[in-house]
Amino acid sequence: MKNKDIKNKKHAIKDTKSNRNKHDTISHDDSSKIVTINNQFSSQNFINVKKIKRIFIIIIIIFILLVVRIGFLQFVQGGELKELAYNQQAINQIISPKRGNIYDSTGQVLATSAQVDTVTINPKSIKDKDDDEQKTKELKEKVAKGLSDIFALNYDDVLAKVNSNSQVETIAKKVEQDKIDALKSWMDENDISVGINIDEDTKRYYPYNNLLSHVLGFCGDDNDGKYGIEYSWDSTLTGTPGKIVSAKDGSQQEIPNSEQSYIAPENGSDLTLTVDFNVQSIVEKYLKQACIDNECANGGSCIVMDPQTGDILAMANYPDYNLNDPDYVSQEVSSNYDSLSTEEKSNVLFSMWKNKSISDLYEPGSVFKVITASVAIEEQITGPDVEGDFNCIGYELFQDSSSSKPLKIDCWRHYNPHGEQSLRQALMNSCNPAFMQLAARIGASTLYKYYHAFGLFDKTGIDLSGEANSIFTKLEDVGPVELATASFGQRTLNITPLQMITAISAVANDGVLMKPRIVKQVTNTDTGAVTNVEPEEVRQVLSKESADTVKSMMESVVVKGTGGNAKVSGYSIGGKTGTSEPIAGDVDQTYVASYVAISPIEDTRVVLLLVLDGPQNEENGHQGGQVAGPVVSQMLTEILPYLNVPSDEVTSDADLITVPDIRNKTITEAEKILKDAGFTTKITTSNDKNSTTVIDQVPKPGTWLMKNSIIMLYDADNAVRTSVTVPDLTGMNASQATSTLKALNLNISLNGTGTIISQNTPKNTKVEEGTVITVNLKSSSGDNH
Repeated sequence: MKNKDIKNKKHAIKDTKSNRNKHDTISHDDSSKIVTINNQFSSQNFINVKKIKRIFIIIIIIFILLVVRIGFLQFVQGGELKELAYNQQAINQIISPKRGNIYDSTGQVLATSAQVDTVTINPKSIKDKDDDEQKTKELKEKVAKGLSDIFALNYDDVLAKVNSNSQVETIAKKVEQDKIDALKSWMDENDISVGINIDEDTKRYYPYNNLLSHVLGFCGDDNDGKYGIEYSWDSTLTGTPGKIVSAKDGSQQEIPNSEQSYIAPENGSDLTLTVDFNVQSIVEKYLKQACIDNECANGGSCIVMDPQTGDILAMANYPDYNLNDPDYVSQEVSSNYDSLSTEEKSNVLFSMWKNKSISDLYEPGSVFKVITASVAIEEQITGPDVEGDFNCIGYELFQDSSSSKPLKIDCWRHYNPHGEQSLRQALMNSCNPAFMQLAARIGASTLYKYYHAFGLFDKTGIDLSGEANSIFTKLEDVGPVELATASFGQRTLNITPLQMITAISAVANDGVLMKPRIVKQVTNTDTGAVTNVEPEEVRQVLSKESADTVKSMMESVVVKGTGGNAKVSGYSIGGKTGTSEPIAGDVDQTYVASYVAISPIEDTRVVLLLVLDGPQNEENGHQGGQVAGPVVSQMLTEILPYLNVPSDEVTSDADLITVPDIRNKTITEAEKILKDAGFTTKITTSNDKNSTTVIDQVPKPGTWLMKNSIIMLYDADNAVRTSVTVPDLTGMNASQATSTLKALNLNISLNGTGTIISQNTPKNTKVEEGTVITVNLKSSSGDNH
């Protein structure tokens, strides 16, 4: 059996080998026993080298890409990702800085910021404690109703914000304290403590509403300046915000007791303007009345400047607007505002907000003759009083290249020509033909050289936004006609009122041109450091001698010429009228009546320019002397004494008042008697004035004093006399000395006119209040022209 099995196995092996031989050829070498395989052999048990290489390359590529990506994230996007991570992990609470105040030159607050609040909500935080959808819906509706009622808002708008997916929604900005108190009470009553935020904010206030509106400008909802000083000095007034940084968790809630970082805000700086509150108030009062009385179609403007420093003492435009409600349009601005389109309404607002004194161009008319006369005097073309230097026949003729007929330019008094005149007389008469003849002598190139010197080709550089520049006919295009009209300020040129008054101020300031100044001081509210904005001299345009000559001619205009309506009792005034005529056929143009005045003639302290655009009251007319002159007189009558400008008024014996005897009368009776007589009184007592008797008075009865002198009264319980030190009055004029002594409760007696050369009570002497100080005055040779 065993041999048979072995035999069978051998046959099986043999069969198997024979089957393989059908496909493979196998040769046996008996000596080496080596088997040779002639076909390829493949098996999954062997490693494929090519695949390994491919895999290895892929791994390297992936690694390189990962390194590149990490580098990109680290070095390119690192800052951005870091900021995103910081924002996710930190709560930044911004602390708004306090915007700086704006003061007038006397310390009156013109613009200030008050503490208010901004109300916001976190819509996702307004939900039911148990996450009940229906109750959450009802809660959101309740919150929307409460907020809309308290802040007088549209319910649907508020509900949309409450239901939004935003992190924060603003409900109301610049909220007053009474509304915040109402909100807090409502939240307490309804047991709502989360989701409604009350954040501190500031709101800009203007205590005097419309006063100085075009100069100050206003702020937007974000306390950013929009116009005027608020805009041009925004970075100085704004300051730098601070913040409180604290950590928050993954659910965006603040982590209790986490470390906080506090960065204090830098408050904005305060500004002190050159504008004087009282002068501005006077100017606005009379400007408004003039525009109404003369039915000025385009309103008016007025600037008052100190020529020695370039300080703007007042700058007003009419119509004005309420700085606390700048979007309100009055009837004076637009009578049909509500019916206008959106674009038209925007145009009305922009026109209302802009400062016409610096942004609107106009033809100055005959006021410009002061510049032409100044050039002639400086260039020695003529003198002020050369008889028969010019001849007015009522018109001048020019050959116009566009017409075969000569162009006729009339004098305003063409029906009764001025005839032969000197330059002084021509300025007094505002004679156009005389100035056309003068311009022809000067020549265009010389005139344009001085226009540049007077700063008329450039913006003045005042620290206000929106200043426009002039438009002049190019020098190469100036022919005889253009030269003629330039001499009296029409057709060839358009300038701003600010450019005009700045040029006239150069004449008033001994020929020195000053840069207009509106801000004179910047105060750092955190450190108290004060930075002064010093007056800036631009250039010497005229010699002092030439300037004095022109000023004397301007005085003649007021004393004897067309500018007589601007006279002010007791003060030397120089002036020039101006009437700009519209171009024939141009329905958009109107007459412009203007007047420029300087005072006093010697050592000029005030220059005033009034422009009334489009006077339409036929009874008053449209001439500058008739329309603007009286208004200038009204303004200066109040401005000059307020500024303590020297008065030339001489007090005669007829103007003096005898001090009555009021001793042994009750204080009430004594005060009434003295007031009726024209005096002021002072008494310090705690007793009943109706029953307390006056026992003494200073000065004594029978003394002769000027009106408004002070009388000191004493009763038995208050008889102690107060002593004051007499100041040195020498070199002062009557007005200055009177004001100086009045501030010390002293009286003055004047002998003579001019400046004080001596005083009967020496300086530094101690005298009691009410004492009369007698001074002697003497006129200098240059007091009269």
